[in-house]
Amino acid sequence: MDHKNDRVERIEDTRVKKSGKIAILLPIGILILAYLLIPAFREGVNGAISALKNGGLSGVIEYIRSFGKAAAVVSFCLMLLQSVIAPIPAVLITLANAAIFGWVKGAILSWTSAMAGAALCFFIARALGRDAVISLTSENALDNIEEFFAKYGKHTILIARLLPFISFDIVSYAAGLTSMGFWGFFLATGLGQLPATIIYSYTGGELDGGARGILIFVVVFSILFVAGVAFRKYYNDKHKTNF
Repeated sequence: MDHKNDRVERIEDTRVKKSGKIAILLPIGILILAYLLIPAFREGVNGAISALKNGGLSGVIEYIRSFGKAAAVVSFCLMLLQSVIAPIPAVLITLANAAIFGWVKGAILSWTSAMAGAALCFFIARALGRDAVISLTSENALDNIEEFFAKYGKHTILIARLLPFISFDIVSYAAGLTSMGFWGFFLATGLGQLPATIIYSYTGGELDGGARGILIFVVVFSILFVAGVAFRKYYNDKHKTNF
């Protein structure tokens, strides 16, 4: 009887995994076909990637603003795009949102879109596995984050989200490869991303104010960077590893 129940559970698990893969692969397949077959869509995606990679902050702000009333929707989609194609910097979108929509509305938009991006990365990893994650990121980066998971377990998400030198996207992918439940991951991600989102949004909201705003951003970013480097050195010295 027990063997029969185990077999039923294995079959059910297989069905769930197949359903998860279909749920991820179907929209990805549709987007790939749209990219290959629809020139306007392909140009739009290429333009978005170019704005994120080469435009700098001013380029990202100009790109999002160019969509007028649809700017918030475009910004949300950009955050999803950068989440999947790691490691395009999400901070540029966060700063741009603050400069365009004000720091409060910008922070809300950045936080919600980043959460959606994190969930997307988590489910891609869970459905498609490690090889797919490596193709989207890099094996070395994934190995380093997995070492971090091995040391800190369930606390990894919250700790990693607070450190500016660790890619949010790779952490989300790595979490999807573990046995961690989604809601625990989602809660830790939300709490961990909130401080950085607020700080970057507040400073980003000042960037249109000229030299004063730029100075505030440089000071705040420098503090976060120095704190992150100090923590990394402490971690490496204690555990004799690198990340």
